[in-house]
Amino acid sequence: MVILQTLLCLMREKNLLSRADIEELCDRVAMRAAQAERDPLPCCPAAATSAATQMAQIGGYIGRQYGGKHRRS
Repeated sequence: MVILQTLLCLMREKNLLSRADIEELCDRVAMRAAQAERDPLPCCPAAATSAATQMAQIGGYIGRQYGGKHRRS
């Protein structure tokens, strides 16, 4: 998890990822967690929910730390 957090922060710092990209990633992780039983690459539902929570926290931190534009809805 520490490696993922570090990579996401570094990629945001270097403008390889935008805030909108990170928001989209958070949504995709949450969607996979919500549909864990139908996922073609199954995983433990508890782990999927935990991953979605962690990703939301990472997204919130990166948004506060580095700012940027939100994605268009």
